[in-house]
Amino acid sequence: MFWGVVLAVLLGAVALGFFVHQARNGLAGRLASLITGRPLTIVSAPDVVEKIQRLNRLETVMYSLDTVVEGNESSPVLPDVLVGDRLLMIVHGNTVAGIDMSRLKPENVHITDGPNGGSIRLALPPSQVFTTTIDDAKSRVYSRDTGLFVRADPNLETQVREKAKGQLQGAALSDGILDAASKNARAEVTAMLEGLGFAQVEVQ
Repeated sequence: MFWGVVLAVLLGAVALGFFVHQARNGLAGRLASLITGRPLTIVSAPDVVEKIQRLNRLETVMYSLDTVVEGNESSPVLPDVLVGDRLLMIVHGNTVAGIDMSRLKPENVHITDGPNGGSIRLALPPSQVFTTTIDDAKSRVYSRDTGLFVRADPNLETQVREKAKGQLQGAALSDGILDAASKNARAEVTAMLEGLGFAQVEVQ
């Protein structure tokens, strides 16, 4: 009888250990977490990639700037005072940058087990500019000079806005928006992976 009880206890311990080791997510994962007293680490690269890819386009930096942009139309023959069209605009715009997490691949994720918990090394896709937009509410025409013999070209303002977008994006790139986007993304992903239970996290 005594040996039967001992055997039952041993078999129960083995079954419990197997359950805790195999549990990864869902109800089994939650029960295993309650048993061990700590969250279980996700141990496969595809699992990590799937969770990070849910972030989609991770926007981490928005760069705002005011700039003055000029546009003009002139004739190679007649002077601007007669047929020219010159426009100055004060433009306020925003450039948003971040990382497209859908480009993350399993081969970019390396996971190792250790006595003090799992460790993970992850290489993020490069940062990129997502959008550059003009804030119409904060932009205005500063001056408009039109020749005596022509009407103001309605397309000139559109051309100036497109030119302003290029200047705004160029200024954001010169000021290091891509480096800032990468840095912020690494911080966010690091915090996420630590929350998943990894003891050591390295995000590049």
